[in-house]
Amino acid sequence: MTQSPAPIIEHFAALAPDYDAVLCDVWGVIHNSIVAFPDACDALIRVRKAGGAVVLVTNAPRPSGVVTKYLDGLGVPREAYDSIISSGDVTRHAIAARRGQTVFHLGPERDTPIYKGLDVELVPADRADYVVCTGLFDDETETAEDYRAMFASFRERSLFMLCANPDVVVARGDSLLPCAGALADLYAQMGGEVLFAGKPHRPIYDEAFALVEQTLGRAPPHERLLAIGDSVRTDLAGAAALGLKCLFVAGGIHAGDITDEDASSLSGMFAEAGVVPHAVMRGLVW
Repeated sequence: MTQSPAPIIEHFAALAPDYDAVLCDVWGVIHNSIVAFPDACDALIRVRKAGGAVVLVTNAPRPSGVVTKYLDGLGVPREAYDSIISSGDVTRHAIAARRGQTVFHLGPERDTPIYKGLDVELVPADRADYVVCTGLFDDETETAEDYRAMFASFRERSLFMLCANPDVVVARGDSLLPCAGALADLYAQMGGEVLFAGKPHRPIYDEAFALVEQTLGRAPPHERLLAIGDSVRTDLAGAAALGLKCLFVAGGIHAGDITDEDASSLSGMFAEAGVVPHAVMRGLVW
């Protein structure tokens, strides 16, 4: 049987001493949008108790303060992390840099806190200078294809799109639902100009590095930083591009891609993406 090119491990304790800090994904690793994963939270708490830093790096299209309250509601203990950086935070910085320009908000109403405190006017699409995409209006009934006609009108006006969440799908319970990244990908395929605020792009990692340095009082070398995530496209690719090792959690959005007991079926997925994680776990467990 062809084996995965990355070792499949059962316990994070074997890797943890090799790293000073963990950059950990959120959705799919420490919760599934409905409940927190106690084992994953426990593992991160143990990292911190041993003197390591834990920065949660998420493509949530909301400010980190909103994410914190959301995690509180799911039962994720604050002892499990030192700080959070979200693609919503990075998006806010990009919006602030375009001060004075009008915005069409493409996404659900729940994402509008991303604009709180910013000098920005939300307007209908036909009056907007650019688009901020946080997701689908209804991710339970729509797909990216439902937006093709809208995007054609955007292209006619050469509207720039700022994507606040590069994820293509997110786990909600046992279901996978489309995210802003699916819309932004379609718009880019149609010739639209898109800026992706979160993983796998560098800006969110630079902010995460700064938070690690703030927590530890020093900047550890990249070989002492470990990324943890469940997405090949964002977590694994982003870490690889920056020279970081990645612990891949196979039980997240790619759980359906595992077709055998030892998860060796993942090797084809990694080969297709051209990136290989340092190690694989089904779920984050100490």
